[in-house]
Amino acid sequence: MIMKRQGNITTILLCIAISGFLIVEILLNLTPPISRDALIHHLAIPKIWLKHGGFYEIPWADFSYFPMNIDLLYLIPLYFNNDIVPKFIHFAFGLGTGLLIYNYLKNRFDKNWGLIGFLIFFSTPVIIRLSTTAYVDLGMTFFTTASVLAFVRWRDDGYRNAKWLLLSAVCIGLSAGSKYNALIAWLFLNLMIVFYYSRDTENGLGAFKSGAVFFVIALLVVSPWYIKNYILTENPIYPLFDQVFRFLHHAGENGANIAGTAERRWTSGVFQRREVMFGESFLETLFIPIRMFFQGKDASTQYFDGVLNPILIIMVPFAFLTKNLNRDKIFFLLFSVFFLFMAYFLTVVRIRYILPVVPFLAILSVIGIKNVAEWADKKSGIIRRAALIGIVAVVTAFVAFNFLYLKNYFNIVQPVKYILNQETKDEFLSRHVGSYPAMQYINENLPDDVRIFLMFLGRRGYYLDRPYYHERSFGMNTINNMVKASANKHDFQAYLQSLDCTHILMRTDLVNKYLHDNFPEKTIFRFLDLVKEYWKPVYESNGYAVYKLPLPIYFNIS
Repeated sequence: MIMKRQGNITTILLCIAISGFLIVEILLNLTPPISRDALIHHLAIPKIWLKHGGFYEIPWADFSYFPMNIDLLYLIPLYFNNDIVPKFIHFAFGLGTGLLIYNYLKNRFDKNWGLIGFLIFFSTPVIIRLSTTAYVDLGMTFFTTASVLAFVRWRDDGYRNAKWLLLSAVCIGLSAGSKYNALIAWLFLNLMIVFYYSRDTENGLGAFKSGAVFFVIALLVVSPWYIKNYILTENPIYPLFDQVFRFLHHAGENGANIAGTAERRWTSGVFQRREVMFGESFLETLFIPIRMFFQGKDASTQYFDGVLNPILIIMVPFAFLTKNLNRDKIFFLLFSVFFLFMAYFLTVVRIRYILPVVPFLAILSVIGIKNVAEWADKKSGIIRRAALIGIVAVVTAFVAFNFLYLKNYFNIVQPVKYILNQETKDEFLSRHVGSYPAMQYINENLPDDVRIFLMFLGRRGYYLDRPYYHERSFGMNTINNMVKASANKHDFQAYLQSLDCTHILMRTDLVNKYLHDNFPEKTIFRFLDLVKEYWKPVYESNGYAVYKLPLPIYFNIS
């Protein structure tokens, strides 16, 4: 009776904690989107598609070639001029992943351990942040987690129930159709299907057939995006490995140069980049997979642009104190290590890019906590009480860390004024998006047939209702070419004409800093003299400026 009462009290406390996080995140989601990649990509590209009445190639935005399963869902609310619902769609994927964790742990242990797993996952700072954005990472993570758990179910059923293999394949296909990072999980699962089936059944042919079925079904699910990219760029996974695909298609032309460029890019790996960019030593870079759990910071490229919780790695070793669920534990650990390793070398080091490992580290952490609690419960007297109090204190402290993160994040966003209509949408956005007033000016004062070039705005164009474009270097290449052309007035005019735009929207402090960091004063003065002659300022506020290029521009806006 006492144990049952304690279990019920624990359930109530866990539900209260989870509800607290959910309520605060719902409040944050009731505000207009302000997150970086939503304004660059996940809402901006669907908005452009809607403006053109359907799919529309956008060659100046390399990310528009990424698979966009989740972004397609955002098209529906955007069609009805609602950009808050996409945040709730992404939130729902985070919630769904938490429920998958809960269901796994509840079935293996009981509901309280499931709730602890849900809480550890859903309250992790990077999950909190992403649950309040219109991104795609949580969608990829949901489908990846579902795929892995479906494979585990198929394996546990003795490879007899094919529906779990089919479900696993469909889910990994949906995941790969949401973000390229899921290709790592796809590779791992395909290898593990062949390996486990062959080892457990001693049927090599059956293992090969199962792996082939898994691969083909996943490929069919994701293939529309790959076919589109191949037709447009001759690279099904553009812009990934584009130099390699160019080499394959043009080996007889300048293949040697292309291959050389690809090789140089490959060899200038993570160690060289981190040393050049941040002055990190070999050992500091080597231990990044561990540092990510302790040193993460939002909006910091050096510190992985996100925040994890140390409990996700500290408690994992304790999961292996017992042999219970060893097959699952080893599989989850192998998946996490493989994904971390591959992401470490193949992508920029960001916490969002390793997100699929978080659900499985959360599961392993819960098993570790359970093992420590059971070990402590077998002791007697003061040792038992001290050990039990200690493990409860550790878990509480790490959850409190997540709560403090949410509190600080809530204070930064300050959503209540907007929700209570004490602040307009324009006022809210002006607080959080520095370029919004300039974009508002463009939307309200410039004609429909203008074309805006974004310079040093981080490519954030979602709130522009006029045609715009930008470049991958954020405007640095354009500035370089302008400065070079400024040696001759005619060349400068010709270069402005070639930009194919009527206006430039720029962040002035970054442009000035770039000029002074990269060019001598004499060259800067020469360039600025021509800017004064040919660029007409029409708006400037809050460090952002709009310039009109008073030249005859000939282009087709449609």
